[in-house]
Amino acid sequence: MAPKILISDKIEAVCPESFKRAGFEVDEKSGLTPEALGEIIGGYHGLVVRSATKVTSEILEKGAAGNLKIVGRAGAGLDNIDGAAAQRLNVKVVNTPGLNANAVAELTIGLIIILARKLWPAMESIKAGRWEKKNLGGYEIAGKTIGLLGLGAVGKLVAAKAIGLGLKVLAYDPIIGQKAIEAVGAQAVGFEELFKLSDYLSLHLPKTKETANIVDAKVLALMKPTSYLINCARGGLVDEGALYAALKEKRLAGAATDVFDKEPPDPMPLMELANFVAIPHLGASTQEAQLAVAEKVALLIIGYLNGGELSGLAGGV
Repeated sequence: MAPKILISDKIEAVCPESFKRAGFEVDEKSGLTPEALGEIIGGYHGLVVRSATKVTSEILEKGAAGNLKIVGRAGAGLDNIDGAAAQRLNVKVVNTPGLNANAVAELTIGLIIILARKLWPAMESIKAGRWEKKNLGGYEIAGKTIGLLGLGAVGKLVAAKAIGLGLKVLAYDPIIGQKAIEAVGAQAVGFEELFKLSDYLSLHLPKTKETANIVDAKVLALMKPTSYLINCARGGLVDEGALYAALKEKRLAGAATDVFDKEPPDPMPLMELANFVAIPHLGASTQEAQLAVAEKVALLIIGYLNGGELSGLAGGV
């Protein structure tokens, strides 16, 4: 009997095609409710998700009671999968860290330029028929300091691109240590020092119990009133209420975020601020990244269900 795969989020065609070439049966059913997913998950050996499907303990329990052996995340983040439940139920979890890193790194640099040159209000004003050239003078980023909170696959690429653009790079990452930080051309600093010294502070770490709301009111108070915060990592790393207060009171020059605590976000005061740039989780939304993660997650699951070694174990951002 051929293994059966459920793809519950929209994904590039290379993913289902890879399964079919390997002789697997594939169903693509995006937009399932948790109840509907729970009803059918036990009939599948593997589940492929992106960020929309929430793989809860309840769904995993129903899957493990049937045929479910593995869940694959086409991407790096794992906050939509209950990893503890998967481990308890012996359901393997794989992801594809690093394959969308360049896409996220390029977006990070793009948002920094948007903030520095005030391109967000400039685009809005000219589309509204206003010519506000005198009021929209910005800053050059060369010679400024960027601080990276986290130096994984994305952070390292941001560091390289920032150095190429003439920025000084500071980084804090207690996991990899000072030598690894210096190896990419960055200067290792302490946590509070990173926020105090950076003109642009960019987040590059996963959301865990330890990192939830790591950027809170206390941390934001350390930043210079001329500095900017960029988050292309994960929603929930930043206390959105505290960020609103800092931006509203001009204790922070601006912020740009690609991610939110709840996605899609509910109406929020942040969206009313001219110095807040928001985009709808586009970090990995490039053709190159989507193709890469879609193919890789299929190959990982195929290899495992065919009895091979399990590589690409979940982890990293």
